[in-house]
Amino acid sequence: MTPEFLIANVTLFGLAICLGFELITKVPATLHTPLMSGANAISGISIIGALIGANVLYEGGDTVLSGILAFVAVVLAMINVVGGFAVTNRMLNMIAGKKRGGK
Repeated sequence: MTPEFLIANVTLFGLAICLGFELITKVPATLHTPLMSGANAISGISIIGALIGANVLYEGGDTVLSGILAFVAVVLAMINVVGGFAVTNRMLNMIAGKKRGGK
């Protein structure tokens, strides 16, 4: 890994953090539930990528570190997906409860 490559990756990561923060702070409250569902779908894609990464170690990859990182990525993405769907379901039930109570 060359220093130029590392600097480029760190810069890209920093810009992604700034962009993500700006986008999240500008979202109105009425759009949080649909955006959470979309974020859960993206985390599902991350799980697939992490499983592919974990397969590298299983297939006889060179480093154990990639397998460990892939396992951690799978666990964290699964926590994100399950928690996100639980919160989204709870919010949708709250909205449905308000509609039923108003009749």
